Amino acid sequence: MRIVFAGTPEFAVPPLEALLAGSYDVCAIYTQPDRPSGRGRKLTESPIKALALSRGIPVYQPESFNSEEAIQTLAQLQPDLLIVVAYGLILPLRVINIPPLGAINIHASLLPRWRGAAPIQRAILEGDPETGVTIMHIELRLDAGPMLLKKSIPIGTDETAGELHDRLAVLGASALIESLPLLQKGALKPIDQNESNVTTAAKIHKEEARLDFSLPALTLERTVRGFNPWPVAETTWRGEILRIWRAKAINGDALAAPGSVIIGQGSLDVVTGDGLLRLLELQLPGGKRISARDFLNAHSEGLKRLGEPS
Repeated sequence: MRIVFAGTPEFAVPPLEALLAGSYDVCAIYTQPDRPSGRGRKLTESPIKALALSRGIPVYQPESFNSEEAIQTLAQLQPDLLIVVAYGLILPLRVINIPPLGAINIHASLLPRWRGAAPIQRAILEGDPETGVTIMHIELRLDAGPMLLKKSIPIGTDETAGELHDRLAVLGASALIESLPLLQKGALKPIDQNESNVTTAAKIHKEEARLDFSLPALTLERTVRGFNPWPVAETTWRGEILRIWRAKAINGDALAAPGSVIIGQGSLDVVTGDGLLRLLELQLPGGKRISARDFLNAHSEGLKRLGEPS
């Protein structure tokens, strides 16, 4: 089975590695064009491109599939199957229809829940007890194609979006390898998604990471977990941005306004609309991530309130 693999970020690496470890003929890789990255804005290749080049696989990086040339280049590869994992380009119907077995996608949710750009973060933000991956046929509507195979995992009570991302990438690889021989034999029955159960995982915006201490502590804890490692939950203190990398909701009542700080034996709690948010790992501008204990050792004096206008 000749496979063209289209992917860009780290999430796509385990599935590609699993294909290369098997007996599949990955004849070409499609990935996003190199983009400026880092403080120096140096052109940087995607993780998938780096892996492909290390294995000697041809790499294609079209800006889009709007041109006849881009479509014909893919058609000339004569793939039996197109596998798409977080590629980042819209595929027109002519591209989807090139391989005889069609185009399939690994989506990081249990569809139809969390269609869209940020399924991992939204699952944590909403307090979902579980999530998973769905192998699906690609159609023109975003993440709306028939489902071929699902695998689920529980979301850890302290798990961050970054940690869940890594587990789902490995799960996606496992699901892909399980599905391919069945797909080749025609043994996978596509199941249409129930449109009445659709939820949308909207793109994450940096403004969402600002903590509002009038909200319940559990909601704020999920915000911290869901936005780690990006864009990172934040508040303000003494006119500066204070990033919160880890925090835990705890029970407690305090006769103080939301945002007020309660300092214990090495603990830093913030009053919220319901309960207390215990800050565990923090970062000031230009500084390193440090524990709450280390932060208090340096800054406990005058630490009365967080969330004041910057």
